[in-house]
Amino acid sequence: MKPRIAVLGCGYWGSNHVRTLKALGALYAVSDANRDRAEGFASEQECLALAPDELFERGEIDAIVMALPPQFHAETAIRAVEAGKDVLVEKPVALTVEDAERAVKAAKDNSRVYMVGHVLRFHPAFEKLKALVDEGELGDVRYIHSHRLGLGKFHTENDALWDLAPHDLSMILAITGSAPVEVHGEGAAALDHLSDFAHLHMRFPGNLRGHLFASRLNPYRERRLTVVGTKGMAVFDDVEPWERKLAVYHHSIWQDSGQWAFTADEPHYIAVEQGMPLTRELEHFIQCIQTREEPRTNGQEAIRVLQVLTAGTVRHQGAS
Repeated sequence: MKPRIAVLGCGYWGSNHVRTLKALGALYAVSDANRDRAEGFASEQECLALAPDELFERGEIDAIVMALPPQFHAETAIRAVEAGKDVLVEKPVALTVEDAERAVKAAKDNSRVYMVGHVLRFHPAFEKLKALVDEGELGDVRYIHSHRLGLGKFHTENDALWDLAPHDLSMILAITGSAPVEVHGEGAAALDHLSDFAHLHMRFPGNLRGHLFASRLNPYRERRLTVVGTKGMAVFDDVEPWERKLAVYHHSIWQDSGQWAFTADEPHYIAVEQGMPLTRELEHFIQCIQTREEPRTNGQEAIRVLQVLTAGTVRHQGAS
């Protein structure tokens, strides 16, 4: 029997959760501070429309997906797990590490599933890239860089780093298997006091280096993660069509008579299974609810990502 899941927050991303959970046969109720919006989705998806407070009082609701403004995530998640609900909390799960730690601890104390919505961890191309790294196809990983650029979205609370970078940080931390030992952030605010452009420079154990560039004020879209190893390089480019999303390059670099020489290889495109990351993420959440296994993107990962975001945040003049 599928768990009965409610979605709290029916905005842009919450509405995607609503439709996907309906398709998976697990949508029980929707809720939003805007009652008319919730009732519209309830009518469209043939489920209940409940006031937010009702979600925590209804014993038949097994879990809640939270897609709220991030400043409300931590307290709402704590209330949910204390009411016996498993939770999937969209990123960022909180605005401070301390709030995230309190929510994760509350979930553990109440034996509840706590999952964070780092959806690209469930992208088939990333899963294949991670498998290539684990199998040693690229050799020892030396450098990882990611670019996530585009126009919008603009928030009053989140800058480009906090809104865009969690996806890429989640992937980078999954590949490195460890938190960075050094983080340096740079940011530029073009519109107000929040960074519209953000760079993160990271150093990991073993002197592995990482770099992340996020921008919400860019004229073109770029969604690219590059992994450089001693035996090869791989690029996950989510803007490309499915047959070209994952490319591997087996370049050779060596010294000859004191000079560097290299051969440049054409990309080898790796076949990946097609599938919607959000569908796969929610299928995993359902599985965790049913089996009580630890989510792939669990509370500890959420905390590690927030720690990096916090260390790399640049405060601009005019910030409160």
